[in-house]
Amino acid sequence: MVTEQQVRTWVEGYVRAWSSNSEKDIVSLFPPDAEYHEWPYETHWLGREEIVQGWIGRAAWQEGGWDFTWSLLTINGDTAAIEGTGRYKELGTFANLWTVTFDRNGRCAVFRMWNNEV
Repeated sequence: MVTEQQVRTWVEGYVRAWSSNSEKDIVSLFPPDAEYHEWPYETHWLGREEIVQGWIGRAAWQEGGWDFTWSLLTINGDTAAIEGTGRYKELGTFANLWTVTFDRNGRCAVFRMWNNEV
């Protein structure tokens, strides 16, 4: 079972990686066979390499600045549900719902995000 502290550490790493767009930071979040899915954008990145390339390809989204706030909704076994709000100067505000399923090493094996522009 994943703990609240493990979730907090992972989300902090996610925000750090989103800020840096560093391959090293992104790789640390996901095992080699991870999955990353987003709706309604039909993003389905399979495998860590595809996640890294897709992630780095979105660096322009951060132009002009951004911030992110989040809260943990619940933990069920190895999966956490997280509510977040991303505010991008250039793109607008997005309400997110994430489910993050962790592997035994505290990395995200399956990431699912639902985005809603506010």
